[in-house]
Amino acid sequence: GDCDAMIVRTAKITEKILDAAPKLKILARHGAGYDGVDLQAARKHGVLVCTAGGANAISVAELTIFYMLYCSRNFKKVEKLYLEDYRKAKMGIPKTELEGKTLGLVGLGNIGKLVAKKAALGFDMTVLAYDQYRNPALDGIVRYVELDELLRTADLISLHCPLTAETRHIINADTIKMMRDNAILVNTSRGGLIDTNALIDALRARKFAGVGLDVYEDEDGQVFEDFSDDVLQNEVVPILMSFPNVVVTSHQAFFTRTALQSIAITTMENARAFARGEKLVNVVKG
Repeated sequence: GDCDAMIVRTAKITEKILDAAPKLKILARHGAGYDGVDLQAARKHGVLVCTAGGANAISVAELTIFYMLYCSRNFKKVEKLYLEDYRKAKMGIPKTELEGKTLGLVGLGNIGKLVAKKAALGFDMTVLAYDQYRNPALDGIVRYVELDELLRTADLISLHCPLTAETRHIINADTIKMMRDNAILVNTSRGGLIDTNALIDALRARKFAGVGLDVYEDEDGQVFEDFSDDVLQNEVVPILMSFPNVVVTSHQAFFTRTALQSIAITTMENARAFARGEKLVNVVKG
C-alpha cells in the first residue's frame, strides 16, 4: 500500500492490485512482455508501465535461429534414430537448408529486427515482415507485406509480436490453412499467439515440416517447476512433444547469463530514470 514503484517478473498485475497501491507511480516489468499487466487499469490509476524491452533480444533471436536450423535439418528424428540406426539417421531423413528460403516475421520489434538481420545477412534468406510500424534501419533487408501474403509465401514463419487482444490466436485454423504445406513455424514470443488446438489438428494432418515452440498457451504454473513426482494435469505439452517434428522448451529463449544481467540492469535503470525525472525509453504505449 505504501510503495511508489514496483518491479514485477511473472505476477499478474490486476486492477485489484493497483487499487491496493494508491501511491504507485511506476511499474517496471523485469522482462520484455507486458501481457500480464492490466494496462487499462494502470492508465486509470496514472501508473506508468515500462519493460526491459530489447535487453533479451540477442538471446531470443539466437534461439529463434536455432529452432529454424533444428527443424529444417529434422534433428529430432535424427537424434531419435542415431543410436538405433546410424545409417538411416544419416541418409534416410530429408533435410533442407535455410539459404534461399523465404522467412516471414510476424512482428519486427527488437527481437524480430535481429532475426531479420541474421537471416538475411547470415543465411541469405528473403525476409518478409508484417508489422504496423516500418523500421528504416531494415530498408533493403526486409519487405513489408500483409499477413495473408506472408503466410502464403513464407517457407518459415516466426512470431515476434506482443500478445494483445488483436494478436491472440493470430495463428489459428484459418491462418494455418493459408500457409504452405511443409512450412516451419517458430514461436519464441507468447503462447497465446497460437491456437493450440488448431496447431495440434494441423500437426496431425502433417501440415508442417517442423514446429519450434519456446512458449505455449496456459504455460503459467507449468514452467520453471518440478512436476516429476506429480500426476500429469496439463496434457498439451506431452501431446506436442509426441510429434516427431516438434521441439518444445519451457520459456528458455531469454535465459542466458548475459540476457538476465541486461534485463536486471535495464529494469533498475528504468526505475532510477523515473525517480530522476529523466526520459524513459521503454514505456508501454497504451
